[in-house]
Amino acid sequence: MRLLLLGGTKFLGKHVAAAALASGHEVTLFTRGETNPGLFPEAEHLRGDRDGNLAALEGREWDAVVDTSGYVPRVVGASAELLADAVQRYVFVSSVSVYASFAEPPTEDSPLAVLDDYGSEDVQQHYGALKTLCEAEVERALRGRALVVRPGLIVGPDDPTDRFTYWPQRARRGGEILAPAPPDRPVQFIDVRDLAEWIVRMAEAGATGVFNATGRPRELTFEALLEACGAERVTWVDDAFLVEHEVGEFAELPLWIAEGNGEARCFQLVDVSRALAAGLTFRPLAETVRDVPEWTGQGAPRQGKAGLAPEREAELLAAWHRR
Repeated sequence: MRLLLLGGTKFLGKHVAAAALASGHEVTLFTRGETNPGLFPEAEHLRGDRDGNLAALEGREWDAVVDTSGYVPRVVGASAELLADAVQRYVFVSSVSVYASFAEPPTEDSPLAVLDDYGSEDVQQHYGALKTLCEAEVERALRGRALVVRPGLIVGPDDPTDRFTYWPQRARRGGEILAPAPPDRPVQFIDVRDLAEWIVRMAEAGATGVFNATGRPRELTFEALLEACGAERVTWVDDAFLVEHEVGEFAELPLWIAEGNGEARCFQLVDVSRALAAGLTFRPLAETVRDVPEWTGQGAPRQGKAGLAPEREAELLAAWHRR
């Protein structure tokens, strides 16, 4: 297969490229050449910019394109329109954030977010609604030839967010660990390597349609996650206390969403049955946890961009025990 990646040197794109090359495909990476430009010397490298400089893609053909770097509808639309006659399949990596509500577990047919601020390209503020419009641009340009993948939280090697990483790192640091009760609260995420390998298999199969692609809902709990991380002294703190003390959901306490947050309470209960039927598989959690030091450094545990700072955690634990 001749595979074009729009990106391919950061996180998911990097692992899609690695999986495609490992499967013997011819891979072309279209990048600005600014991030990890020396990666994958065996691949073809084209230079350009998705926002206004697609000239290097003109007059070429591939079997499929994988777009892991599309966030703005105008930019995605330009790529999709240019490549409509150059590829058989367009694989667009979207997000479960496209859903209008998580009050109930969403399926691929659930209502989607709508952009109220017409014309805005503020990705941070309107991430989900902009992804919705990006999907529409791809489908408009390649009717019936698009594969839309909607991941949830992606974790694993090269993860730039530190949201998953916080828990293995915190367990390595030891001491009393604050965690959100109840212990059987479900968490849902996918190892980037599993997602990348599945995307390549789907491209090989010429698959089309829309697929949620994150972990199995209700299969993994906070308690199981912390056990896999080797946590020994865990204090389970209830939602009411965390909300009262203004603990930041998903950022300050990664993977936690308060039960009382009605529109978001099922964010980690997304239905992935369609992707499972299409061959999505998962490596053991212990493998993902084991590999954390490889991408965070082998030294002492560090405080990443996400998670409770040690002083903040100590203050919260002291307040919890004073109740």
